[in-house]
Amino acid sequence: MPASQEHAASQVSAEAQFARWADEHLQVLHRVAYRLLGNPHDAEDVVQETFRSAWVSRHLFDASRSERAWLLAILRRRVADSWRRRQDRELPLGDGTLDIAAERSPAPWDDELSSQVQRALGRLTVEVRETLLLVVVGELTHQEAADLLRVPLGTVLSRVSRGRSRLRQYLIESGDLDDAADTERRRA
Repeated sequence: MPASQEHAASQVSAEAQFARWADEHLQVLHRVAYRLLGNPHDAEDVVQETFRSAWVSRHLFDASRSERAWLLAILRRRVADSWRRRQDRELPLGDGTLDIAAERSPAPWDDELSSQVQRALGRLTVEVRETLLLVVVGELTHQEAADLLRVPLGTVLSRVSRGRSRLRQYLIESGDLDDAADTERRRA
């Protein structure tokens, strides 16, 4: 097979693999991004940036790691970039700050339970929230999350446990847990 045909076949194979990754992991990546950023539009942007970065660096993918863990590692970096850009857009003005970014209206798919959980997640520390989301929403194993975050397994286990406890506590304190249960019963 000539080199040009071999390269074309390799390109088609890479595109097929990448399309499979997008199909399999898009929803999980979007859920994690949304929970980390709190805005569905920002989450879509970050997921798009994640897939763009993954495509550009696809030759660096280590087949011994899970695809999801690799994509979530990229997503995590893109979320951090987004947080930095958001901080750069905030201009000091007197005692407070002026956020130049336009306020976005809630998406039609945001339900009451989602916003309650998002508020409670926002009260967790970044480390606890990120670890909890990688394991619970991102569906990584505790070990994969530990490898991704470069922390010991015990740290991941304690962060997830602490995060779940605090999330429940915040929802109970705010009355949102009872409201959410009522909402779920009405839907059933």
